[in-house]
Amino acid sequence: MPKVPKNRAKAESVVDRSRKYTTNEACALVKQAKYAKFDETVDLAVRLGVNPKHADQMVRGAIVLPHGTGQAVRVLVFAKGEKEREAKEAGADFVGSDDMVAKVSEGFMDFDRVIATPDMMGAVGKLGRILGPRGLMPNPKVGTVTFDVGNAVREAKGGKIEYRVEKAGIVHARIGKVSFEELALAENAAALINALVRQKPSTAKGTYLRSISVSSTMGPGIKIDPAQYIGRTEEA
Repeated sequence: MPKVPKNRAKAESVVDRSRKYTTNEACALVKQAKYAKFDETVDLAVRLGVNPKHADQMVRGAIVLPHGTGQAVRVLVFAKGEKEREAKEAGADFVGSDDMVAKVSEGFMDFDRVIATPDMMGAVGKLGRILGPRGLMPNPKVGTVTFDVGNAVREAKGGKIEYRVEKAGIVHARIGKVSFEELALAENAAALINALVRQKPSTAKGTYLRSISVSSTMGPGIKIDPAQYIGRTEEA
């Protein structure tokens, strides 16, 4: 059996694996269990009682976290004319129309988020094989296909995250950094969980919030009690 590094063992000793914590307690423990020398990212994992193979049980959306993610986001906007100027003024890192489509098709990938105006989607659709697998394809359902590019850019820069349930029924999302205050992490986590609760598909049966855990890049997973977020009538 491989030996657990001393720092890792000390971090794991802070957490009671048999216990489910409140959101505030869990976020406090994430900070206590930190041992890496860099500012670790904090991630939330929520297992939902849905079957993503069924279109009517696909849970997907976007939310602006109250305290942002702590990550500098490079935004690319596909737009032209007045909307191109609007995107630049809002702080977009890269803006263009057909010229930018050609640049990306040639291998340019130095960006984290993509926004497009509806009139550009015919051209942007050609980049599906490049942007799709990376989760970067603009989509009206998460607000990245819009004529309100100024607001979309500001939200992306201000901490808007996109989430989508994976094949195993799990939603993974970044909710901040370990350098964040405990309350900021807890409020970000609660904002995302509540957003998922609001999106519960009507066809989902049984327990919807199956499990929730929070962890830093190098730290142990810490269980959060879903009972804080589900109705008393839902199955335990």
